[in-house]
Amino acid sequence: MKNKVKFRHLIICIILLLGLVITLLPFVWMILTSFKTQSEAIKVPPVIFPKVWKLQNYAAVFGMIPFAKMYLNTAVTALVTIAGQLLICSLAAYAFARIHFPGRDIIFVCLLAVLMVPSSFFILPQYLLIQKAGLLNTLPALFIPYLFSAFGTFLLRQFFMALPDELEDAARLDGCNHLQIYAKIMLPLIRSGLVALGILTLRFAWNDLMWPLIVNTSTDKMTLSAGLAFMQGQYITNYPVMMAGAVLAVLPLLILFVIFQKQFVEGIALSGIKG
Repeated sequence: MKNKVKFRHLIICIILLLGLVITLLPFVWMILTSFKTQSEAIKVPPVIFPKVWKLQNYAAVFGMIPFAKMYLNTAVTALVTIAGQLLICSLAAYAFARIHFPGRDIIFVCLLAVLMVPSSFFILPQYLLIQKAGLLNTLPALFIPYLFSAFGTFLLRQFFMALPDELEDAARLDGCNHLQIYAKIMLPLIRSGLVALGILTLRFAWNDLMWPLIVNTSTDKMTLSAGLAFMQGQYITNYPVMMAGAVLAVLPLLILFVIFQKQFVEGIALSGIKG
């Protein structure tokens, strides 16, 4: 029996190791390519390690596109999107989870139905709304359509429903209204869910490509993902410089994930406790 258990653990470890290699290989290749020359990046058979590590590729990124401005645009868009979703989704989730009102379940089912519709279906109506509001080619056009999320509401609702009713009853006895219960009691208890939603929202806002290309045409109003797409030429692409820009673009996400990894995993794992 012990041999069978050890063999089973060995198989699981091998599968996990293969998954780790497959996941990290593109990222490692991106970092190595960012230090290569153009000839080494396109050479066949491929060159794994560069002969001379070129740090100039990272400086060249700022010369090809307004990289610093795009970094700032991406950071502002991501922060506003995160703040909007955490506030609006948490309020909606609290209402659906803890407040009983007529038609609550029907409205929530309609909200979940939005998750079954492909996001590309919303591009045209969102564009028309932004156009009629006169916000084309502006930073608000990047984050206004994403200030609310049906998935975020569903995720936080699960956390609110997992909290015991006794907390809410005790708060009512102390004279608290719904807003006070939400802000002072319930919200601090779902911190891991808020962190999980914040990281997921950050990843989406940071990597969004299609919407910035649709609503903005000026490079000064572009985000990082759109700016990196502009670096791909029709005939020749400077892959080392592009990979250097991609490394700089992905660094904030990696740092934040490492810092909040525990809360993120806990938030995703506990989101289905009660429903």
